[in-house]
Amino acid sequence: AALTVRFLTRRFIGEYGDMEFIYSHNLTVDGREILFHIWDTPNSQEQAEDGSSEEKRIQWADSFVLVYSICDRASFNILPLKIQFIKAAKEGQSQEKVPIIIVGNKRDLHHQRVVSSEEGRLLALSLDCGFYEVSAAE
Repeated sequence: AALTVRFLTRRFIGEYGDMEFIYSHNLTVDGREILFHIWDTPNSQEQAEDGSSEEKRIQWADSFVLVYSICDRASFNILPLKIQFIKAAKEGQSQEKVPIIIVGNKRDLHHQRVVSSEEGRLLALSLDCGFYEVSAAE
């Protein structure tokens, strides 16, 4: 959520609950006006057990940004399963590759890092995804 709000408002807000939001935002890219609809969902065990809600979100989206904390190994470890689920749902319907970006957040907290940049890059490479490491706070 912090990364989404930072993208939309250029402000950092550090604390969020486990709420789901849909945001709309206009942005000019290469001289073209683009309307983004962002479905920001927290990762929780409850959602992992509800496959139908997850499937609905996947079918709704055209691309995916999966964010993990570099300070939280569990948030990183769940990514391969999520990406396989997305690819099975989206690419099974067509031959087009679904755009997926993996983002390691909290780069500013390098002293608490438990997931290396190299691990993030290698995971993205092995799953044919893009990769970035960022800090919503900075």
